[in-house]
Amino acid sequence: MRKLLSAIAAATLLIQPAIATAREKEPVKISGPSNAKGVTTVAIGAFNVGFIFESIDQTQKTGGLMGAFGGTTKAKSELLGVTPAMMQAITDAAYADFVKQLEGRGYAVQPPTNLFGHAALAKTKAREAPLDINIALEKGSKGKATYYKPSALPSQLMIPGDFTGSGMSSMGINMAAGQAGMALANYAKQAGVGVVDVVYLIDFSDQKRPGFFSFKGLEVNSGLSVAADYSRMTLIAPNGKHMVIAVKAPVGVEGDFIERSDASTGTEKAVQSTANVAGGLAAAAGIGLPRFGKTRKFQFAAKPGNYEEGAAKAASLANELLTGRLGALR
Repeated sequence: MRKLLSAIAAATLLIQPAIATAREKEPVKISGPSNAKGVTTVAIGAFNVGFIFESIDQTQKTGGLMGAFGGTTKAKSELLGVTPAMMQAITDAAYADFVKQLEGRGYAVQPPTNLFGHAALAKTKAREAPLDINIALEKGSKGKATYYKPSALPSQLMIPGDFTGSGMSSMGINMAAGQAGMALANYAKQAGVGVVDVVYLIDFSDQKRPGFFSFKGLEVNSGLSVAADYSRMTLIAPNGKHMVIAVKAPVGVEGDFIERSDASTGTEKAVQSTANVAGGLAAAAGIGLPRFGKTRKFQFAAKPGNYEEGAAKAASLANELLTGRLGALR
């Protein structure tokens, strides 16, 4: 743990930070800002870091040659080589950094025992950690992620809005999230402190979801980022009301973290190419044959040591962004 924190501080030689400063949109969206005013003491009810292991991204056809020969373009990406120990180390480092940044901005952070030993949480059912969730992404895209909690927190909790589940499997998680949200709000009211909930989703492919469309299809790179729209911080004020800071532009880093390879077989490429050429020629002749588009499979092999440093650095940059905005609202 200490070694990883030291590595983050020394990572400037390896990493070129690209903190979210998007020109076209604000890096965050703040809801209920007045609810953070006057809150100086907080308890951390949840700090979850999710890791996407598989995603299927697709774009609808557009004009030009790709529209003529394509149809829907899909990219299936898979992350390999990230162990439970690596994910736990990243989560622990991100949590320790978050607490340090909160305290550096003048907040008093209660020890976890104050919250988790309170009667308000006595009937709250914690999820089995780590937590696997099928995630709904944009416009038909989907992914699979595993969420880890810090070792310092005795239970893994989520509240409504922390994730966007896909399919029936998320119904039970949603119900538990609603119960946890009420329990944390009760503690905030009874203890007279703010309760903080943080969720980050680490994206290994750093794609422009649902995909960047060009003549070559989806452009996929191996950057690491705290994903926009799936990462946020919630403050439950002593009055029970929420203030939410949602990440709206990826907070990412660039470096030598992952080795990317095209895992599509030659046969798959040949079949798609033949089908698309036939479909394009048929369309030109006025015959309505289906257009299969271009589907590619990518594998991302994490580089031990480098991957942990990159992911922890991205989380640290997100911590800086969110705690900075929170402190300004106080």
